[in-house]
Amino acid sequence: MTKLDTFLGKLETVNEAGGIQGMIEALQTTYSVANIVYHALNLDGGPFAALTYTQDWMAHYQNRKYIRVDPVVKKATQQFHPLDWNRLDWSSRGSKAFLGDAVSAGVGNQGLSIPIRGKNGQFALFTINDNERDATWSKFVGENQRDMMLISHHIHQKANDLLCTEVDENLAKLSMREVDALTYLARGLSRAKVAEKMQLSEHTLRVYIDTARHKLGGLNLIHAISIAQSKSLIMP
Repeated sequence: MTKLDTFLGKLETVNEAGGIQGMIEALQTTYSVANIVYHALNLDGGPFAALTYTQDWMAHYQNRKYIRVDPVVKKATQQFHPLDWNRLDWSSRGSKAFLGDAVSAGVGNQGLSIPIRGKNGQFALFTINDNERDATWSKFVGENQRDMMLISHHIHQKANDLLCTEVDENLAKLSMREVDALTYLARGLSRAKVAEKMQLSEHTLRVYIDTARHKLGGLNLIHAISIAQSKSLIMP
């Protein structure tokens, strides 16, 4: 069983919001990185965070109002795709000061941040960071970015399930494996490749696809994927 499968299996058993913090800490250990952060701005009208940053750093971030110069936050609000920190603009004086303070506080010099958008204007950000050389970090991202995208989606879904009073019926009905299957297919992977990545037989994968299509009311697979994407049930 892969690290991804093990983590998602344990995440399914979490039944209270506080348990998400424990899963974030477990994820940090599993992938041997400096920090993991899940921060939702407006779940059921309020913020929610589960993270491994120190309280001192979080207080310093707020006191210095670093959100105004944080390139990660600025870029994440403008796009859907994962952000490798190496590709962001850190040239301004404010950004350089922010990064220097962050690294001194134990925040990794390398990072990958994944914007998450949900129903009714939900916005969350999932970040993984570490202290590594560029080449080492590039290799890590290449090997783990897809896992991180799926994990971020599942954590956000779990937070929705536990914290939101108004749950989208389709979001509640789709299982995590059905979400995974549709997500991979939406990205253009063949059924054979999806079955391989999910460690399933193609017959079992077909059952997940057919069940998801039926739940969503899709006329065919493409229609079902379109419905799932319009409801932000799967990652882009």
